[in-house]
Amino acid sequence: MDFSELKNINLTNIGTSPLWVKVLMIGVACLAILFAGYYLHHKDQLEDLKRVQAKELELRTTFENKAEKASNLELYKVQLEEMRRTFGTLLRQLPSKTEIPALIVDISQTGLANGLEIELFKPQGESKKEFYAEKAIALRVKGDYHQFGAFASDIAALPRIVTLHNISLTPSDNKMTMTAEVKTYRYLDEDEE
Repeated sequence: MDFSELKNINLTNIGTSPLWVKVLMIGVACLAILFAGYYLHHKDQLEDLKRVQAKELELRTTFENKAEKASNLELYKVQLEEMRRTFGTLLRQLPSKTEIPALIVDISQTGLANGLEIELFKPQGESKKEFYAEKAIALRVKGDYHQFGAFASDIAALPRIVTLHNISLTPSDNKMTMTAEVKTYRYLDEDEE
């Protein structure tokens, strides 16, 4: 092949061109068709395939998680029933509206029984929360360190839930003064919620 043959190539009538030009043109045409076919048809399908494969993986993970939970369903039911019983027990530890005065008396008697000198015992207002109400009592007592410890221990041993907050101990005379906030809780009746 020499360059003079390239001048004789007639692109309007390829049939008269040399064999190598025909083969080259057919090859270029085939490559163009394959390239166009890929971009016009297969490229979108490959992207769809990747997207569907990712969705399959996500669904498989979701299925495995749900299958694991389903296999443990009986255990969850048992656990839920246990939690309900425990919640009922804890709820019974919250006094009702009618039991609050008796509980206040129990707290003051606990202080006296431990030899504490009560200077201030002032019930505060009630603050309502989601399903319970909180009743605070401002408390200031005199005694020694061991009496305060016994008082705190006896408060914790009461059959109802009572907590001590903002405890402050200060020396005064030959005794100590404890200032604290005692909180007790009661459940709200359905009409109060």
